[in-house]
Amino acid sequence: MKINKWLDWLIHMVGYALVLITVSVIFNDTVYIDNSYFGLWGLIAVIIIFVLNRTIKPLLVWMTLPLTALTLGLFYPLINILILKITDFILGIHFDIRGTIFVFIVSIVISIMNAIMDNLIIDTLLKGKKK
Repeated sequence: MKINKWLDWLIHMVGYALVLITVSVIFNDTVYIDNSYFGLWGLIAVIIIFVLNRTIKPLLVWMTLPLTALTLGLFYPLINILILKITDFILGIHFDIRGTIFVFIVSIVISIMNAIMDNLIIDTLLKGKKK
């Protein structure tokens, strides 16, 4: 049972790393991921983002809920940008987020691509594996 959970987590991380690497290719002036070691830095960035999303993000969402409600949800991508900036700070030269407007767009694109990855690809793989 523990191997299945670990494998599910690994599939999610690889999928999210592919999303992040794809975004860095599309928005190459805004998002930079060091491509040495066969995308290892992309996977490390995703793991850091995953940990931050599970620890810091719920607190930030709760603290900024009134502001998010007043802006009709437009403040929520700024929380995602903050998570990306923290990851940028942790990884230094291996991961870089630049710009202002395009970072907002990148944050939205990453959210959409992660939802598509979860619902269409990963869930399909995992449901097929469990049968």
